[in-house]
Amino acid sequence: MKPYLLLIPFFLFFFKKNISAQIKPDSISKINLLFVGDIMGHDPQIESAEIIKNESYNYEPCFQYVKPIIEKADLAIANLEVTLPGQAPYRGYPQFRSPNELALALRLAGFDMLVTANNHSNDAGKKGVINTISTVKDYGFYQTGTFKNQEDRDLHYPLIVYKNDFKIAFLNYTYGTNGIKTRPPVIVNYIDEKLIEADMKLAHQLKPDAIVVITHWGKEYKYIENEKQRKLAKKIFNWGADLVIGMHPHVVQPIREMEVLQEDSTFKKTLVTYSLGNFISGQTTPNTEGGFMFEITLEKDKKTNKVTLGEHHYIPVWRYVYQESKKKSIYFALPISPFENGNGTWIGMDEENQKALDAFGKKTRKHLKDSNSSERMITIKELGDVPKLELVKKETKKTKATKKVKVQN
Repeated sequence: MKPYLLLIPFFLFFFKKNISAQIKPDSISKINLLFVGDIMGHDPQIESAEIIKNESYNYEPCFQYVKPIIEKADLAIANLEVTLPGQAPYRGYPQFRSPNELALALRLAGFDMLVTANNHSNDAGKKGVINTISTVKDYGFYQTGTFKNQEDRDLHYPLIVYKNDFKIAFLNYTYGTNGIKTRPPVIVNYIDEKLIEADMKLAHQLKPDAIVVITHWGKEYKYIENEKQRKLAKKIFNWGADLVIGMHPHVVQPIREMEVLQEDSTFKKTLVTYSLGNFISGQTTPNTEGGFMFEITLEKDKKTNKVTLGEHHYIPVWRYVYQESKKKSIYFALPISPFENGNGTWIGMDEENQKALDAFGKKTRKHLKDSNSSERMITIKELGDVPKLELVKKETKKTKATKKVKVQN
């Protein structure tokens, strides 16, 4: 017998053993969460989505360049900072009333959950609160933060979501509602420490794998979180939360990891994003033209059921207003990295907009450089077969005059 034939059984055994090791079920379950900031509905946004005045609107194009990112998440969550009254008149600031089609577009873009406790929750009164809840649920969203009545809150709060072998509790609160009172029987969750602590106790009794608290807090346009935010975040973590996701300032604020001492004398890693900034809006105040998407993976040991925070990254986003040849504008939420450094020409960006996008990207990274997270760069390839837009040349006084002469002839 040839010597190498004696080695065949050994190689077969070795190969089979390694195949078995490779196909052995993973002992870790994972879920990827994606959060975005404030979704606003200013007057120019409503006008740009309008097809038939007061009757028909289309917001789908607004999210076509972020849709591939959103769809990859196991759960994608956004702050809906408008009301959906279900009928005209629709308007923006100071009391936001948007068409239902905005929520439809968000669902088609891949979002799974909308939180609705914010300072604009009561902008369309009691009926607005109720219709907003009904509309987003009719479109298949998970929703929390506002409630039709006490029974609705008792039955559905904390919100429990089952996904990927995970059971996650979501809670949502706002600092206020711009002085507009909440009219019974509807309920808006306000930031009240006794209330939050009681809700957290209830959440623990439901034995979720993780608890996520989404807060509408802080000072508008401030890049650094204030002491109130820091203190509340620490309390919420001490009450048992794993993640605190902040909204409202309309500009980006830091991402911080914290170690929390547990009853068994071990430390648990937690994380807070103090403000995700704006996801899409018509705001013109400096530094409000964007924010960041935040991705984080939760990991669960199948043997112990212990959940830990895995990798997390931020993705800077910018609001791009594209002017069509018909003199109608379209508002886009853009991931910044694919369109920087001249690549904005892919979507019809002129030099002025390219400079604005580049500047916002640079500024956002500067403000997040000391945060306990890192950027995930997105490529155009990752966005798939996205529409390419033509650059529409702006008319100058000279071209306008030439056109006028031609008409007269």
